[in-house]
Amino acid sequence: MITAIAIDDEPIALTVIKAHAEKIPFLEIKGFFTNAFEAMDSLHRETVDLLLLDIKMPDVSGIDFIKSVPNPPMVIFTTAYPEHAVQSFELDAIDYLLKPFSFPRFLKACNKAREQLELKKNSGAGNDGAIFIKSGYEQIRVPLSDILYAESSGNYMQFVLADKKITSRLTVSEAETLLPPALFIRIHRSYIVAKNHVSKIEKSSVWVQKTELPIGASYAGAVAKIIL
Repeated sequence: MITAIAIDDEPIALTVIKAHAEKIPFLEIKGFFTNAFEAMDSLHRETVDLLLLDIKMPDVSGIDFIKSVPNPPMVIFTTAYPEHAVQSFELDAIDYLLKPFSFPRFLKACNKAREQLELKKNSGAGNDGAIFIKSGYEQIRVPLSDILYAESSGNYMQFVLADKKITSRLTVSEAETLLPPALFIRIHRSYIVAKNHVSKIEKSSVWVQKTELPIGASYAGAVAKIIL
């Protein structure tokens, strides 16, 4: 079951989401909000898996809203404006629905969220400190301590080890879910690095052993905490 809240300043848009959601057995909408600040209060009281979030709202944009949420849940943006699509995916949105969207299109987005949630639940590190990475038709067991960093390459991720690279058809968000945050940190829209293998941190880059990787502006604060 996926728990969610929906946020949109237009009541009719929330009515559409409610009607679509009632047809999906694995989706439970716990709240519908026309006021983003009331939704923020709700998130402080109760954790959910997913936000169904409008972008253009009068008090705060959906983009700014999700940036303000510590450890945000998954997000599906719902909007009448296509120009924000690139920025939304930079924030690792599950999907971007253009209004008016049909039930099949809404269901497709929710299925993506369900797959992401299942990956998070089922693909974490085992008791032996290793994960399985799907590469082609193989499931390769990889000790977490062997992974230096992961790099996004189109529709694939490359997991870089000291002696080889493993390519998997994953998004960077899915790779981030796979790698435990106690050991790994996102430093850029394209890079996740192993904290224990970081040899040097500079103003705009991180060195993983002898490899220099860029720090994205929106990730600089998180990177700084490595050395606190």
